[in-house]
Amino acid sequence: MIDESRVAGGALSLGGVAAEEVLAAVRRLRSADRPTHGGRLFAYVYDPAVPGLDDLAAAAHRESAHVNGLDPTAFPSLLAMENALVGAAGRVLGGGPGTAAPDVVGSVTSGGTESLILAVKTARDAHPEITAPRIVVPSTAHAAFAKAAHYLRVALDVVPVPVTTLRPDPAAMAAAIRPETVLVACSAPSYAHGVVDPVAEVAAVAADAGVRCHVDACFGGWTLPYLRRLGEPVPAFDFAVPGVTSISVDLHKYAYAPKGVSVLLHRNAALRAPQYFAYADWPGYTMINPVIASTRSGGPIAAAYATLRHIGDAGYLRLATVTRDAVASLADAVRAVDGLRLMAEPESTVVCFTAAEDGPDLFVLVDELTERGWHTQPQLSYAGLPASVHLTVTAAVAPRVAEFGPDLADAVAAARAAGPVRLPAELAALVGALTPEALTPELVVGLAAGLGLGAGSEPGTGPGPLPERMALVNTLLDAAPPALRERLLVEFVGLLQRPTWGSPG
Repeated sequence: MIDESRVAGGALSLGGVAAEEVLAAVRRLRSADRPTHGGRLFAYVYDPAVPGLDDLAAAAHRESAHVNGLDPTAFPSLLAMENALVGAAGRVLGGGPGTAAPDVVGSVTSGGTESLILAVKTARDAHPEITAPRIVVPSTAHAAFAKAAHYLRVALDVVPVPVTTLRPDPAAMAAAIRPETVLVACSAPSYAHGVVDPVAEVAAVAADAGVRCHVDACFGGWTLPYLRRLGEPVPAFDFAVPGVTSISVDLHKYAYAPKGVSVLLHRNAALRAPQYFAYADWPGYTMINPVIASTRSGGPIAAAYATLRHIGDAGYLRLATVTRDAVASLADAVRAVDGLRLMAEPESTVVCFTAAEDGPDLFVLVDELTERGWHTQPQLSYAGLPASVHLTVTAAVAPRVAEFGPDLADAVAAARAAGPVRLPAELAALVGALTPEALTPELVVGLAAGLGLGAGSEPGTGPGPLPERMALVNTLLDAAPPALRERLLVEFVGLLQRPTWGSPG
């Protein structure tokens, strides 16, 4: 039993708390989370179901948790492990010995978003003469490109993708390139639908214009080369493609390392050079950073190093085989249910489906699947693309695939019986007329309360419980245009993120 009085005041207490009590509090908080293992969570986590891997990664993390990546001369162990991770990523993505791009270099970052921000920063800083730089991305590109553009004050030119292909038209990408364009980007695969963009064609038009081309392979870059080795028709997307100047790949996704570790690769050192930040014009140490952070814990890097070495090339090939087969079986399960259709034939590790015209309400279906222990990711409609359900498939899903089909059919039947969510007429009218600028704090609180979101009843107690069913929330967001969605979610999350002055456990 946790002594609540000893942990009053949040994470700090006057006399300190015994280790076992603190861990008990952490476990109590974790009990409300989605399951990170077991193959029933189709987003956010990547589980290979390799026995002992968690313990190995945790031990490696512990060994290097207090090592600081700020100065590689003080901690050469971290430099050696980073170089090994970059080398491994380079070999997987076409930069190894004897390949077309043997001069590949790279850096280890904290995740895909940092890798993409750095790719944009590097391209921007390579052209200081361009005072108003721009980047060209397809509308299916990861939102981190928009974040990079926002942070770095770079204009974002978004090229719509056809609903029929979910991929950018290379001619449309070429037409979007301007004299101020410093980077063109594409995905391998796109996160939302799991399809690979026409990288060779896009890289060619970028090269013809003298512009860098970045391939965002954060999501599937570690798996696609193994799928190709298994005989799958994976299109060219890596450094074997002329014109590809940089690639990002997350090791905490399908390399199955703990979060957060990503690698940003450049075709050569000259292309990477603008990525560095150096500053000597102050009385302290000269700052030199290849990535955004200065101080970096060696824990995640050591955990990734241990993971890659333990699984090995043969292990990753086996995991890719298991995952490929699970994807195929899940896709078959979707095809077998009347009222559902695949958004695209699976090309990687994603199964994405939507509802037919006479199908169930997808957001109700997501809630029904959650009740049956399956945690999926709903995706809102956008620019002619329908709302959809995204399944990120990992090796841990394979043993549970046979259970999913019957549960999916049962959930669809329950969603049909429940009927679609209908927003109250006044709420639907409000969403249709409301602008982000007109969203007052009082209006936000009222909307949140009506949706079952918001803070607890007592000041300083943090958020109240989230609603068990999210279909109403998702329906409201789906009815709102993107700018209003953004503002609503910022306000809703702001209501949830409030400090607690009592015990967090």
